[in-house]
Order: sequence, then C-alpha cells, then structure tokens
Amino acid sequence: MKLEPVRLGMENTVLDAPMSEAEPTPTPLVANHELVPVEAEPEPEHIETPQVDASEVQPNKRRKKKSIVWEHFTIETVGAGTRRACCKQCKQSFAYSTGSKVAGTSHLKRHIAKGTCPVVLRNQEKNHMGSYSAPLKTGGYGASNDAPRRRYRTATTPYLSFDPDRCRHEISRMIIMHDYPLHIVEHPGFVAFVQNLQPRFDMVTFNTVQGDCVATFLREKQSIQRVIEAMPGRVCLTLDMWSSSRTVGYVFLTGYYIDCEWKMHRKLLNVIMEPYPDSDSAFSHAIASCLSDWSMEGKLFSVTINQPLSDAAIDNIRALLSVKNPLMLNGQLLLGNCLARTLSGIAQEALRSVHGTVKKVRDSVKYVKTSESHEEKFLEIKHQLQVPSTKNLAIDDQTKWSTTYEMLLAASELKEVFLCLDDPDYKDGVGPAAEDWKLVETLCTYLKPLFETANLLIAPTVPTTNTFFHEAWKIQLELARAAVSEDPTISNLTKSMQEIFDKYWKSCCFILAIAVVMDPRFKMKLVEFSFSKIYGEEAANYVKIVDEGIHELFMEYVALPLPLTPTYSEEANNGTVKHEEQHQGGNLLSDNGLGLTDFDVYIMETTSHLAKSELDQYLEESLLPRVHEFDVIGWWKLNRMKYPTLSKMARDILSIPVSTVPAESVFDTVGKEMDRYRCSLRPETVEALICAKDWLQNESVDTSSALVKMEVPI
Repeated sequence: MKLEPVRLGMENTVLDAPMSEAEPTPTPLVANHELVPVEAEPEPEHIETPQVDASEVQPNKRRKKKSIVWEHFTIETVGAGTRRACCKQCKQSFAYSTGSKVAGTSHLKRHIAKGTCPVVLRNQEKNHMGSYSAPLKTGGYGASNDAPRRRYRTATTPYLSFDPDRCRHEISRMIIMHDYPLHIVEHPGFVAFVQNLQPRFDMVTFNTVQGDCVATFLREKQSIQRVIEAMPGRVCLTLDMWSSSRTVGYVFLTGYYIDCEWKMHRKLLNVIMEPYPDSDSAFSHAIASCLSDWSMEGKLFSVTINQPLSDAAIDNIRALLSVKNPLMLNGQLLLGNCLARTLSGIAQEALRSVHGTVKKVRDSVKYVKTSESHEEKFLEIKHQLQVPSTKNLAIDDQTKWSTTYEMLLAASELKEVFLCLDDPDYKDGVGPAAEDWKLVETLCTYLKPLFETANLLIAPTVPTTNTFFHEAWKIQLELARAAVSEDPTISNLTKSMQEIFDKYWKSCCFILAIAVVMDPRFKMKLVEFSFSKIYGEEAANYVKIVDEGIHELFMEYVALPLPLTPTYSEEANNGTVKHEEQHQGGNLLSDNGLGLTDFDVYIMETTSHLAKSELDQYLEESLLPRVHEFDVIGWWKLNRMKYPTLSKMARDILSIPVSTVPAESVFDTVGKEMDRYRCSLRPETVEALICAKDWLQNESVDTSSALVKMEVPI
C-alpha cells in the first residue's frame, strides 16, 4: 500500500514521497563523530499534507534525511516515478531515484567536495563543514530513540578549496627552497604529476614561475629593508667570490649586524655577477652595488674577504669607502681575511706534506671498509686486543678536510689492530709502518686545534668576534713553537703551517684583540697575557698599539652625530623625555634668558673628556668572573645605560665576522663554483633565487642564547 506524505502534528516528522519496501533507506551521516542536525526535507508545494493521528502511521515510514548533502540539494520530481537532486547554488541536477531504484548520495558528496559552490567554500572557510564518516547503525524503524548507537571512527579529512594562486606560490617556494630548475614546470613528468593531482590547475610557464620567484624575493627583501633602516648601529660585510665555467665570477655579500633589540642577524644581501673576477675593481664594485642597493652608505663598519687582495684592489676599496663611508681608524677595520679559508689552507698544506702516509692510512681504511669479511676480521682482532677506542672507521671525502682528519684520528687510535692484520695482501705495501703511525699522531696533534676552531664556525648561532681571539692566539703560539722544534718531524710538518697562519694573525690580530677587550671577563688583561707569550719582550709595543687604537676608535664614536632612530633617541633620553617636551622646554629656558646657549657650547667642548672617562672607567673596573657560559651581547644590553657610547661601539665590534663562507662550506678544500644551469639564467634571477632561499631558511639569530663557552686561564 502506498501512502501520501503527511506531517505528524505530535512528532513533527516528515515522511517522504512514495517508496517500495525494497528501496534502501537513506541513512544519516556523522560529521566529526557527532550527529549533524538537519532540518526536515521540504515538500513540493502541489502535495497536500493533511494532519493525521499518530496511530495511523504505518511502521515502514522513512526517517528524516540527515545527510549533510541535503543542506545543498533539493529533490525535484521530473517525471512519473523519477526524481532528481538539484544543487541549490549551481542548479545542476543529479540522478536520485527512478522507480524503486535509488542512486544514493555518494556522487552528491563528491560534487560538494569539488568546492564549486560558493556556500561550500564559505562553510569550509568558517570550518562549518567536517568530514564524512560511516553511517550510524540503529535498531530499525521501530527502534526506540534511547537505543545505543555504535559510532565508526574514521580519519577526519576536511575539504579544502582549490586556490590556483596558492598553488603557484607553493611551486615558486618549492623551487627556491630545494634549488630545483625553473624549467621543472615544463618537464613532462612533473606536468603529468600535477595534472593527475589537480586537473583544474593550469600549469605555469617558465616565464611565469620566474616572475613568481622574483616576486617572492622582493617581498622578503622589503621586510629586511625595514629592519636595516631601523638598525641603530653599523653593518659588517663578508665577500665570497664563486667561480664559474663561463669565467665570470659571482660575489656573495653577507651582512652581519645587531638590531635595536640586541639580536644578531646574518643575512645574504646580494649575489652580484662580476664579468672580470680577477680584476682589481671586482670587489670594490660589488661593495658599492650592495651599499647603494640597501641604502647603507655611511653604515659600513668592516669588510671580510675570502682571498688575498692586491695592493691596487685594497686601494680601490678604501678609495670608494672614503667617499661614501666614514673611515674608522683610517680603514684598519675595513679589510680582513677569512678564518675558514685560512684554516682549510693550513690543513691542506699539512696533509700535502705527508701525502704518502695519508694515502697508506686511507688505503688501509678502504681495505677494511670495502669488504664485509675484512671488517669482521678487523672487529674480531679489536675485541681480542681489547682496544678501548670507540671511534668508527670511515673513508674520507677529500673535498672536506675534516673527514680526512677524523679518518686519521680514528685509524691512529686503532693502529694496534691494523698492525696485527696478517693478510699477506694487506702487509705487502698497504699497511702503514710504525713510523708512519707516529707521523699520523703528530699530524693529528696539530690538526686538532684547527678542527676545534672551525667547528665554532658551524654553530647554529652566530658567534661573537671575541670568541675567536682565544682560538687564534693559541694556534699562533703552538705553531710558532712547533716550527722551531728540535724534532725534525715536527718542525718540517709545522713550518709551512705556521707561515700561512702568521699572515692571517698579522692582518687580523688587531680586530680580534679589540673584540676581546669588549669582553668584561678579559678586557686588556688577556691581550697583555697572550701577547707576552707570543712576542716576549716586544709584547709591550703591540699592547700599546691595541690600547691606543681602541681609545682612538672610541673618540670617533664620541664625535659621531646621534642617529635619528627611535632606539638611540630612547636610550639618550632614558626612555622618559619626549621630543616635544624637550623642544618646548628649550624655548622656555631660552626665552627666560638663562644663558644656556653658552652652556651648550661648554658641554660640546668638554664632552670628549667626559666620554673618554667612560672607556677608562670600563677598563679600570675589575674583571667579571670567568664563568663557563657568558652572553657578552646580553651584558652590554644590560649596561647600555651605564656605558651609552661604549655600548654602541661594542655592539659594532662584536658583530665583525671572521668567516666569509656558510656553515656547510667551512671545511671545503675546493673553491665554490656556480653550476651551469644558474649561469644560464639572468643575473637578477640568480640573485633572487639564492637570496630568497637564505631568507626563507634562516631566521634571525638571537645571540642571547648563543652563550660563549670557554675557559682561558690567566
């Protein structure tokens, strides 16, 4: 028997249009594991709905439609026994029922998931739509409302709208972050992958993605530009020249500075192509371009370069900066050598001088590591001899001198095992002799301080300049003593090492010394102590140079005009006096004729003497305890009110970089070379890709967490 749809007055329940007993019953869906409240389905206007008593209702009545799809669809009768579901927004109709056959709601859900309907998009943005889950199981049409219901847990996967602009942004970001070629958007495999992943996305062209990458670069550059403009101090630059197969060079310019919150920043500012990298004007041109690009004329404090320069090149740089930048200490701080390159050069020279012995050790390690049976035999002998070493053998990468050092160190600790290998193939010229192992131990002894110092350069935080004075003077002292050793093995090994490092020490010891003076745990005392060890009776002359230099530098800071930045204004006025109040107060006093104009002249004439005592007061105060961990920048931040001028000078000095290369290149034995693909791109595109990657990867580093860990006895 077929029933006309009726509305129950008591239960307020809607019964659907006619259906056979065999027709499947639509079941409610669960969103976020809860029942979704759905209003009763509207009925066609031409059907009457007489009120009837609840007792007359047949037991096979259909339940309310509770699927979430009915928020977006209506049921329309299009023919005898045929109904279709119509989307409320796009008016597209879908099959629903024909006679006793019901199409279900799965295809309706898929239509919603495509995100073509504005209502669906708005609901997704407001998180009003959850994911679909399995239907609830009930006891049947006549089941009580209190009957327990079983819930099926499914992974909640919310529907996301398709945003082509967002997809373009992510593609450009992917190319920047992972160094993918721009032409990847035209590679057939990548195009097919994207089309299958999202057919609605129109794949971008090479020119489009190139523009997107440059746009990302420009957006990031604007934010960094604002930080640099508000920078209260000066910036230090490092220059690293990369070669290329096309004989042009690429200069990487990185800026180091401390912002108004006393946080250290390290940012790659420019990548500039130089057509003639060997010319005397290559570096000066790159510096001029960087200063102009970032509007930093007058803010440059020091320059660190990764290679020795000719006298003409140095003169070009100083001539350029004397016009656009005040020369601090007559330019003594403007040039410096790269510590990482120096350490690599010394290590390579040492390994080259004993290359025969190093080759024997490398071949021995290969003998063990390239054969499973040989390695098992080696470990068995080690166990029998009870060798206490915990180091593991590894074949070195000859492009990283650190891996060669670690290989030699591990092999040296396991030399007893190598000497006990009884394989004839190994003993016939492969294994090192006893004197070879002695040479390896000596080599490791003098490579160790180089390795430890270089490890400071790969720290995740930017170390302050004072850290490296401790390392540099110890290396200088040890190599100088070893070079004149009575042991010919030691003197022959270290003489060339000492000559290379001595050049670095002479060019950089002044900068490192004034940096350690800014460490309140050491001040001039460590300079005096270390110089007495290195220079002996002549130490007093070198100490005098440092003392006079730091006083002269301080006087230059006293003479500098106060920059018009909020930070300096606040510090100068202790954060309490407003500019308006100062101006009004000045007029008032002037009008009263108190003669403060003459007082201002007196202050200007006597400021130098008062300010000079600020430095002397700092140097005369007792040293702080030499704690194992110390935040030197944090100390100056706390004492900036006590030493207003000296703290500004310390901020600039402590940000001077000693290395020009990124952390991953500190141990390199070969120079960096730009790959062929990037050389084929426009120089502006190359700069955008490389700089944007650096900015997206590396956030600003707060040196308050970069505590200096050292213990130097005095």
